[in-house]
Amino acid sequence: MSSATQEVTLIGLCDGELDSKRHRSSYLTNKVGGHPDWSPVISRQSPRCSRCGAPLLHVVQVYCPLEASPYHRNLHLFACPGAECSGRSDSWKVLRSQCLEEAAAAQTASRPVTAQEAPLSATDWCDTADDWGMEEEEEEDGWGGGVKKISQVQEEAAAPEAQAAGEMDVSSRLQDLNLGETQEDVPVLRSFFISVEEESDLGGEEDDLRHVQQLLREYERREGVAVGELEDSEGGGGEEKYEKTRARHGDAVFSRFMKKISLCPQQILRYCRSGKPLFITEPPANMAQVVSVCGSCGGSRTFELQLMPALVSLLRREGGSAEAELEFGTVLVYTCTNSCWTAGSGSAVEELCFVQADPDQLLFK
Repeated sequence: MSSATQEVTLIGLCDGELDSKRHRSSYLTNKVGGHPDWSPVISRQSPRCSRCGAPLLHVVQVYCPLEASPYHRNLHLFACPGAECSGRSDSWKVLRSQCLEEAAAAQTASRPVTAQEAPLSATDWCDTADDWGMEEEEEEDGWGGGVKKISQVQEEAAAPEAQAAGEMDVSSRLQDLNLGETQEDVPVLRSFFISVEEESDLGGEEDDLRHVQQLLREYERREGVAVGELEDSEGGGGEEKYEKTRARHGDAVFSRFMKKISLCPQQILRYCRSGKPLFITEPPANMAQVVSVCGSCGGSRTFELQLMPALVSLLRREGGSAEAELEFGTVLVYTCTNSCWTAGSGSAVEELCFVQADPDQLLFK
């Protein structure tokens, strides 16, 4: 994991549509929409809304192994598209699944071998992301940009699995056929790859940064709010150094949110396990109680990632209308601090989602 003196935030960006006829995905793939790709030892999960009982849309899949852990690790986020459930935390679900390398290899080795397509590069969100600077290379992918690959060490560790990717895909496609026969009412969102950048690499040239700062100053004068530099620190130990003068629209938290994403407003996801969440509106005073303990081991939970407003416009059903299926400001995900897991388990563990609405939506209601 990252050291106590440095907090690395990873930014997820849309990196082109995932066409199932041209590209294959697996649990190693970070993506928006589509059907969830479960690791070989995890049984299919079909979550339903806690409020209305409707089947949930699969929104995002993230491959996020932890440093020094023997487990592959995934987070799958689901949400209810129902109008009455929109924007509510209890209409979202996040499932965490884990799988030992040896177990995954054993499962895939028993499946028939098929011809393989060009493998996709798996993007890693774990705390060793800074290793990319040592071993990374760019792949021209035809989706409008290069996609970063995982470190050489992790590629070598995943070599047996890459060899078996073809067999795994055949089983996954057969399962998809069965899913279509038994759960025809399950909606599917258009799927997109997610590429990753470190937030510290998004500043661009110094002149660009100065221009952004100038725009920020103009915004502060116009809105009547003074927002200084922020100083993030690991584990929430540092102070946020900004003057909490109320803006004319009454939301200094929203002003801070907009400043933080100003260098990359198109980001669809932020990942910083055990870091600080970026709230879009004032969080409830009892936030510590809202983030309940792990339902599996009873231990504490920690912040891991959040979905961002730019994702909303991408969430459309396959072959459906041009209107977005979901509305939200940000969706924050909290997971078990110990990432507890029962050896041999075939079921995912439910974690916690906390949803905040976009403040601008309230103006139209």
